[in-house]
Amino acid sequence: MEKLIEALQIFLKYDNPEYPTHCEHDTLHVCINPDMVSDEDKKKLDNLGFFVDEELGCFRSFRYGSA
Repeated sequence: MEKLIEALQIFLKYDNPEYPTHCEHDTLHVCINPDMVSDEDKKKLDNLGFFVDEELGCFRSFRYGSA
């Protein structure tokens, strides 16, 4: 739980959308544009289980999905 909260705190620095997440096919999507996120924070997010999905323009995680 701590790693998920840490990741969400990083995302909050960059945006606060009304609908920030959704789960699909056991994947948690965070609707933050990766272009807005610093390289340093992208590395931290990767270590916390979130990766950039260039095609969808968001972050995704298999660690925190709906399974």
